[in-house]
Amino acid sequence: MHIHILGICGTFMGGLAALAREAGHTVTGCDAGVYPPMSDQLRALGIELIEGFDADQMALRPDMFVIGNVVSRSRRADGKPKFPLMEAILDAGAPYTSGPQWLSAQVLQGRHVLAVAGTHGKTTTTSMLAWILEEAGLHPGFLVGGVPLNFGVSARLGGPQARPQDGSAPSGGSDPRSGGAWGPGEPAPGRPQDGSAPSGGSDPRSGGAWGPAFVIEADEYDTAFFDKRSKFVHYRPRTTILNNLEFDHADIFPDLAAIERQFHHLLRTVPSTGRIVVNGLEESLARVLSQGCWSEVRSFGAAVSDFQAHGEPGRFDVVRHGDHVGTVAWQLGGVHNQLNALAAIAAAEHVGVPPAVAANALGRFQNVRRRMEVRGTVRGITVYDDFAHHPTAIRTTVDGLRRQIGSQGRILAIFEPRSNTMKLGTMKSQLPWSLEGADLAFCHSGGLDWDARAALVPMGDRAHVADDLNRLVAEITRCARPGDHLLCMSNGGFGSIHDRLLKALQIQ
Repeated sequence: MHIHILGICGTFMGGLAALAREAGHTVTGCDAGVYPPMSDQLRALGIELIEGFDADQMALRPDMFVIGNVVSRSRRADGKPKFPLMEAILDAGAPYTSGPQWLSAQVLQGRHVLAVAGTHGKTTTTSMLAWILEEAGLHPGFLVGGVPLNFGVSARLGGPQARPQDGSAPSGGSDPRSGGAWGPGEPAPGRPQDGSAPSGGSDPRSGGAWGPAFVIEADEYDTAFFDKRSKFVHYRPRTTILNNLEFDHADIFPDLAAIERQFHHLLRTVPSTGRIVVNGLEESLARVLSQGCWSEVRSFGAAVSDFQAHGEPGRFDVVRHGDHVGTVAWQLGGVHNQLNALAAIAAAEHVGVPPAVAANALGRFQNVRRRMEVRGTVRGITVYDDFAHHPTAIRTTVDGLRRQIGSQGRILAIFEPRSNTMKLGTMKSQLPWSLEGADLAFCHSGGLDWDARAALVPMGDRAHVADDLNRLVAEITRCARPGDHLLCMSNGGFGSIHDRLLKALQIQ
């Protein structure tokens, strides 16, 4: 079919577009204010991007309009619709659906869906889990809200590995249940002689009862203007990670209890043969489970939990039920990534990947674009790009960088309160706390309806605020000195501040 996607450059909708194109559909789409990496990925796939939401796009006559949650029925000050194309679709009675619903119907049916939910770390943990399954030979499909460096794309269909008719393993692969290598023609260890699935599940490689694996970042934000349920209720996962849960999305949720209710709606969709992997450190998630749980539960992170980490984030032992089952040695830092790894390892075990195999695979995990991504170094000053925007995520990111660099060099935290929640000022009082670990903080306050200077008063002269990006870059450049680490944090393009800083530092 031909689908036309409204809001195609969002991370979710862009990934959906890539999946649809790979499945053989004709894909076009429109959006406003596009920026990398999604715009680059879509153009590389040959997907036509149209700027804006004008009604003349009805002339494309697609079989289905797929509506992103950026679209609404809102009006401008002059009374005209903000999204005239959506009004034209409704007036014409043209077929339309939401992105999550289209994905559920066209891609996820017949798959073993592994969903990663939580306020923080969804993209990184989803990428870790997809990479573990890839290294284990399962060739998973995935949709990630970013670009995992190991794959270079945010989404792919994946599918079952070909399996010889004699029941032996695919040539040159490895059996994730045994942790060993398969030789050509050797039977898969741990597999019943009749070729059936291991007890308690199915073989994702064979496309059995549970189907081939598909890993998805499961967002609690609403589905569309006409479907206010959280996106993740459409995915029907068999394996679900609940990474953490804090108040967020103040534009659609009145309080934390409302978000906890949505998370419980997700739990209601997980079958009794499924697995819930839950962060044992989170009281909010304990409250979610207390509302009712019908699936196997595996915990991680807490002193008493099924999966624990012993050691520093850069190298640690994985302990399951008191037994050492693997070691993760990688380039990532931060306790948050240590917890993300435990969650991914516990989830992968549910589809037959032993923790030792999963831990070994993470040693080759390369992280995700815009997650502590080094954009360049000039005169001994390093510029990073990171997606952090919630106060907790900002604090965690700053802490992770501090652990990585130790006492060598200052951290200059550069951020813009761009998310819908931050624009509302709901969490402005938490900003000084989130920036405690930074030596200096620089806030771009353009477009805010609240006073960023007043919010950052507790930081004293360590805080700098500017509503103009050029002035902010000039102030950062004036303060920066060799050995500094410039940590830029935003969930948007941030006006290409990384490139501006690198250029300004070169000519200083």
